[in-house]
Amino acid sequence: MAAGPPGDGEHALPYGGEVLVLWLAAAGAGAGAGRAEAAAELRVRRMALGAGRFAHRSSGAFGVGGRRRDAGIVCCGCATHSPTGVVLPCVLLRRKKRSDAVKYLLLSLHGSNRFELSCQFELDYELKEDVRLFGGPSVLWRHADRLFYISPDTRTVLSAPVQLSSVVWAGEIEGEGTVVLGVRTARLRESEAEDELSTSDRAIWGTEFFGYAIEAQKMLASTCFMPHAYSRVVSSVHVCKSEMLKEQLRTSVVAVTHKNQLIWFQDGRPKGVCELPYEKPCSIKTAVTSGNQLLLIVSFASGNICVVRSENLQVASKWQKVKSVLVDDFVGSGTEQLLLLFKDDSNADLLNTFKITDLGRVNYESGINYEDDVPAAEGLQENGLLTIQALEKRLQAGLTSVRELQQHLGLKKRVLTESCRALIDLVEERSHVLPTAKKEGLVSLWDDVENPPHSLSKETSSTSKVPDHFVEKLWQRVVGESLVVGVKLTESFYLSLSDVSLSLVVDQDFSSISPIIECRNKIIKLNKAFSALSVSSCQIEPPPKKMKLDLHSKNDLKKEVHKKCSNIHLEGAKTVTAVTSLSPLLAFHCVCCVVLLHAKKQKHQNDGLQKSKKITLLCGKILLSLEDISNGKYSVKMLRDSSYCTGSMEDILAVLAASMRFSFQIQSSDFTLTSVNSWLLGEMECTPFKECHDHVFCHKAGNVYGTVFNWTLKSPFEGILTLFCRSLTVLFQCLHSLTRVLPPSCDVKLLKSGSKGVLTEQLALALEKEMLTSRTSLSSKESKAENSLTRQNEPGKNISDAPVASLLDSEDKVQQFRMKLQNEREESVLNMNQTMNGTLYQEMALKIAEAQLSSDMIVWRLSKS
Repeated sequence: MAAGPPGDGEHALPYGGEVLVLWLAAAGAGAGAGRAEAAAELRVRRMALGAGRFAHRSSGAFGVGGRRRDAGIVCCGCATHSPTGVVLPCVLLRRKKRSDAVKYLLLSLHGSNRFELSCQFELDYELKEDVRLFGGPSVLWRHADRLFYISPDTRTVLSAPVQLSSVVWAGEIEGEGTVVLGVRTARLRESEAEDELSTSDRAIWGTEFFGYAIEAQKMLASTCFMPHAYSRVVSSVHVCKSEMLKEQLRTSVVAVTHKNQLIWFQDGRPKGVCELPYEKPCSIKTAVTSGNQLLLIVSFASGNICVVRSENLQVASKWQKVKSVLVDDFVGSGTEQLLLLFKDDSNADLLNTFKITDLGRVNYESGINYEDDVPAAEGLQENGLLTIQALEKRLQAGLTSVRELQQHLGLKKRVLTESCRALIDLVEERSHVLPTAKKEGLVSLWDDVENPPHSLSKETSSTSKVPDHFVEKLWQRVVGESLVVGVKLTESFYLSLSDVSLSLVVDQDFSSISPIIECRNKIIKLNKAFSALSVSSCQIEPPPKKMKLDLHSKNDLKKEVHKKCSNIHLEGAKTVTAVTSLSPLLAFHCVCCVVLLHAKKQKHQNDGLQKSKKITLLCGKILLSLEDISNGKYSVKMLRDSSYCTGSMEDILAVLAASMRFSFQIQSSDFTLTSVNSWLLGEMECTPFKECHDHVFCHKAGNVYGTVFNWTLKSPFEGILTLFCRSLTVLFQCLHSLTRVLPPSCDVKLLKSGSKGVLTEQLALALEKEMLTSRTSLSSKESKAENSLTRQNEPGKNISDAPVASLLDSEDKVQQFRMKLQNEREESVLNMNQTMNGTLYQEMALKIAEAQLSSDMIVWRLSKS
């Protein structure tokens, strides 16, 4: 329908960059007395900025009912529409009834200019004081020093249990919902949680601030907004920012006072003051303009407006005779601007005289033709085009980078695949020809050396003498989400090894995955006493005193190390396990993996020195299929037979390898620790393994099922409890259950791997070995230089042996002495600056790096202890 001219009761409301003009009119009646008796109708007209003026876009209407003279608009604003979660324009209408009652209608306006009745209610008085609209939409007002509100959820008028003299702010606060800030008469005995200063403020000024959460129906600490001393002078408040930090409300609040001041409060404390240019400030609102600048807009009772910048609290601009000020993005720039509607003596349109500004680049005034200038929309379109072009260039550069990364990743994948194939061929003693670096577009890091004296490739490919049957058994198990592969080695073979580990390599050629499977290794020793240890190498005992670091003591040092390693007696066979994630392998339905053993084989020479050589051995292959896993072929079977748990050694090792290990020292000064064993056998329903009684398996239903415990008593008052569990959640559940049965005076301490004293001694020994390695590697070069100098200084070959006086008795002889001395100096410099063969340097660097790696590992263990 076409919108008629608005009457005197028009209201302007900003929404989505448009201006909504709302007014009440008589439905289908002309001028005169008939118009007053006609039915009331709420009308809306949407106006948008274009070509320097506001143009009509669309319109709508809603039949209010009743007579036009009995209806009126109380207030309008924007609030969240609860059913849709969208912010919509809202209008609160008043309609008097013949029984002196007043009926109120709260309407929401949708995008199609359709009005929706959100709620309605009747009162025996008119709303005049502190009427606010908030989310729902809901209505809040003050009457007879009481706070009332209604929403679509309540459907009835509710009264808050507070008395107040004014409402200074109402809005949303994170974590609290809708909050009302008000002023009331001070109540000295009501709050005991506030400090003495707040109590004295209330006693002096006689009034206080209060905060009330509508939904939660609770009082809030008002001192986090501003002190009570300002309660008698503040006329309006705006909460710019609020957040909960460490269970405490942090706020940024700006307020205007009857003393013509604007005050900025941070967390309840005043931080700055601005003197306002006019008297009787009545309201304050904010706008975020270009450059993320926060402007504070203050309205005065006289119709004047001033704008204060928040960064310096200085008045930036001011205007007089302003009918209304609206805040929205009217020009479509992405930031907010101010729309000032000025008072006009003529009975013209509400938007006849206006000004749009952000106190920056945006400035529009009514009555000026902007057709010669670049319109805002065209300017924005040009800026958008430039932005799109810049984004396209960035996108092209990004795509080029992605392609280069894909090529680089493909090259790395081909290199890794070829390296894995070469490793498999090396272990299986097959010849393998590596592609040249130029073929892949790479540059070789090593110079090609013909017939090197000590070829690294020959040393790597050469295998040490190993027994024909060094692997007793190769097995695999599935434990939860993990695949456990175990290799049981003979004891005699394992004693000659150190730094033992396993690796799994996919035998098939899958182009979508890396052939090397990421896994973690554990070495587990099993004997009759069942001591489950994670061992990586032979742990030698440190020497009783610091050895002198020289070249003559290195043989004694290595003999001592070999002697102490040989004296260690290991019972039973050694089992090396590798644990990896199962789910990536199941994606291929059936996969075959090669199991490789990596170690350092110890070799004792005639001079007592112990050398180690890296070896890689093929242990066998494993076949993993989804069908076998579904049938439970590789599942761990832990059954309860009488009072024991009948699990095979492989099942036990698989559970221990896939579990997380934690050890706790439990001490009690007043009570014995017999309750721990009772807790294991009783509440946790544990049974010992049939072949190794020290460890018990938990059969209790729930998350703790499958946990393995080891309880070792050092004394009746001290013991070590070791848990093998699959997650930290299970660990915490077990500890929570244990603490309920332990005596109150018990001290439970988590033990970390390794003792600091032992590790410190091992570090000293490793650093000593590292220095010996470096010095031994350089000793050959030093000896060559010393021998050369010795030959030059033999009798008869040095000019210094002749009498000096006889060499200096003439000028010719002095010159000859100088020449010989210069030649001798040059020869000495040449002997000290000898070059080194590249292959020899590689060998020397490799030995030093191995020694440094051992030291670094001990340092890392020290940092974790």
